[in-house]
Amino acid sequence: MRTLSDAFSPFGGLRALQGFPSSGQAPAGHLATLTDFGSNPGRLAGRFHVPAALADQAPLVVVLHGCTQNAAGYDHHAGWSQLADEAGFALLFPEQHSGNNPNLCFNWFRPGDTRRDAGEALSIRQMIEAMVVAHGIDPARIFITGLSAGGAMASAMLATYPELFAGGAIIAGLAYGRASSVPEAFDCMRGQRLASDEELWALLRAASAHHGPWPRITIWQGAADHTVAPSNAEDIAAQWRSVHGLDTAPTQSETLGPRVRRRWRNAEGDILIEVNTLASMGHGTPVGEDLGVAGPYMLDVGVSSTREIANFWGICPARDADARTTPPRRTTKAISPASANSPATRQAAPPAVRAPAAPRGRPQPERSSVQKTIEDALRAAGLMR
Repeated sequence: MRTLSDAFSPFGGLRALQGFPSSGQAPAGHLATLTDFGSNPGRLAGRFHVPAALADQAPLVVVLHGCTQNAAGYDHHAGWSQLADEAGFALLFPEQHSGNNPNLCFNWFRPGDTRRDAGEALSIRQMIEAMVVAHGIDPARIFITGLSAGGAMASAMLATYPELFAGGAIIAGLAYGRASSVPEAFDCMRGQRLASDEELWALLRAASAHHGPWPRITIWQGAADHTVAPSNAEDIAAQWRSVHGLDTAPTQSETLGPRVRRRWRNAEGDILIEVNTLASMGHGTPVGEDLGVAGPYMLDVGVSSTREIANFWGICPARDADARTTPPRRTTKAISPASANSPATRQAAPPAVRAPAAPRGRPQPERSSVQKTIEDALRAAGLMR
């Protein structure tokens, strides 16, 4: 019987290097090691990069590598550290190891690693908490992205901790909750497990008791991807349209060189979801322009997804005049937490019907000193009660 590792056989030649050929390796020691960040039930490693002059209350981007890749290699090829130095945000790179998965894939298909407060998902949340405390991160500007298995794990983090993230970017990934075993993972990757919008909505709503506002999502997919079928990008978009209460039809669709970009806006005109489909592109992260370096599964298609993603989130200057340079107000409506997980609600309620979102903040007792500042930031980020 095939294993999940076999599904990523195109990466097999890279296995011994745990990343990329020597000509594409990142400089040794470029990323620092994150230590003492919590109980780490998922047994992940943590790397990070902080610009020399990081401002207080700067954004944080969490980056999840793909199978057989490592943090330094993905950073070097995607250009995240280069952009972070230009724009002034911090980076966190959770990193898989072979003891968890022989091909260094994040375990996006294992329920024990993709539930709130368990496994790899909790390890990543703990790393984020450590970065917020150590570097004065703005808890309202935390973002996550990933490629392939990393993209599927980014979906899991956005679903299980939606209050923590202002936005996400999923590259050749999968919708949350679509697989809970190796055979199901294969079927999903091939686009053979169909799900209705209502089923996708129910999976996302069952992941947490959150009731809005919801992260903004940008999705990137190659039209010629034979590892993760393009239909998975449509599933991701449908899953997030449901909780955002958006129509099926996009607000805007346009062709920009090699890609087609579809966008969904709310009533205020804020872009909440976008799907970028690149013609003739296979499985990998789009790189190009003046950022990043092409390599295995880092595909030079003349478009830097890294820069475009940061533009979408509003954390670096936008080159696209149509994109907003600051995140929208997070006032999206969602179903109330009391009924969110009931079977009757999942079956009977149309996915676009939502009750008003509850206020995000909570009254806090009066405290003083640096401890109060740290605790207020963690509460605002959903990292502490």
